[in-house]
Amino acid sequence: MIVYREIVPGDLPVLKSILRRIQEFAPDELPVADEVLEASAANPKDSGYYTVVAELEGSPVGYATYGNTPLSRGNWEIYWAAVDPAVQGRGIGRELMNRCETAVKQRGGWQITLETSSTPQYARTRRFHASCGYTEIARIPDFYDRGDDLVVFYKKLG
Repeated sequence: MIVYREIVPGDLPVLKSILRRIQEFAPDELPVADEVLEASAANPKDSGYYTVVAELEGSPVGYATYGNTPLSRGNWEIYWAAVDPAVQGRGIGRELMNRCETAVKQRGGWQITLETSSTPQYARTRRFHASCGYTEIARIPDFYDRGDDLVVFYKKLG
């Protein structure tokens, strides 16, 4: 049975290990993901990063980090989401997204944006976001690199 809970500092080694086993994440992205996880585990209220962890048999198997967009009252962002490749396909990622959405609504948010890459390596990620009800609303050409656009997804919360 999967248990969903807030992050604790002891989760960091396992969650960082999961990130490194996911092929979509480029090596230069990992320090940024680590920094966000560390801030969330240390003090979500002050950092502005909140993390939901999925746990199976006492060990983390995935997470999603979200936060209020600076200077915005109702827009929140999902910054990072990852599920251990060994347990992908069980609905864990979708439930993590659902839990982030519920938490955002409870905190007064009314919409969520998220950003990803346009490269073929992120095609599965983009399909996942669309399957969770997110709509692509913008692309900034050559944002990350030549041929690598920033893709912005959006979802209005009910």
